[in-house]
Amino acid sequence: MSDKNDKSLLEKMEESQVWKSIIRSGIPRTRRQRMHAILGSVFLHLHPARLPKHAVKVGYTWCMGGLSFFLFVNLTITGILLMFYYRPTVEYAFTDIIDLSEQVPLGIMRELHRWAAHSMVLIVWLHMVRVFMTGSYKPPREFNWGIGVILMVLTMLLSITGYLLPWDQLAIWAVTVGSNMARATPFLGNEGPGAALLAIGDINLIHVGSDVRFALLGGRFVGEATLLRFYVLHCIAIPFVAMIFMAVHFWRIRKDGGISGPL
Repeated sequence: MSDKNDKSLLEKMEESQVWKSIIRSGIPRTRRQRMHAILGSVFLHLHPARLPKHAVKVGYTWCMGGLSFFLFVNLTITGILLMFYYRPTVEYAFTDIIDLSEQVPLGIMRELHRWAAHSMVLIVWLHMVRVFMTGSYKPPREFNWGIGVILMVLTMLLSITGYLLPWDQLAIWAVTVGSNMARATPFLGNEGPGAALLAIGDINLIHVGSDVRFALLGGRFVGEATLLRFYVLHCIAIPFVAMIFMAVHFWRIRKDGGISGPL
């Protein structure tokens, strides 16, 4: 009788029908039980069953990967809120940005979105530097290094496409200068090397009206078609692709045995 009274609250909860109907297993007390609890959970199974000590040392990982993901979540939430007030047209884009700063009650969301975007670019680069300096790109993790490079490129594309959306003079001329550089893209730019080779007789397949710059801008100049394309890329296409690659990235970290150890 005294043994039943001496049981802790946690042990009593473990024996209750409510606990068994939800958790379906006891409190993990051994390493094997902890592994089964993690692998049997729809949420916890995404994480490795065990973590090496170096993986939780801030001085080794700098927490850059986790911070990058946190900032991406922040950008997703604030971006969705901003979409309620922003109209991607030449007539309204700039005034909507002004209204977001001065009139909209949640206008601070725009500042949170902007500073999180700047921070994510910086932290993703620092994350890549940390991975390179600690040799975490070496076998068997070279595939995940490639996924990380793709995610870094997607981060830069998110930054570039979002830069045009305020539709001010700085954004318009920045995209104009950047898109002019695309003319020199090999084979795809009308001024790039190899473009002259892509011709059928006297007909050039790559010219001012069909090169990569024209496809990017939706015309020969930065205009409303460019704004709409950058809006769709920034809000839908690139985030969707980035989420897929992030899922693969996290999965490969687990499959490769967690974060790699020091050299």
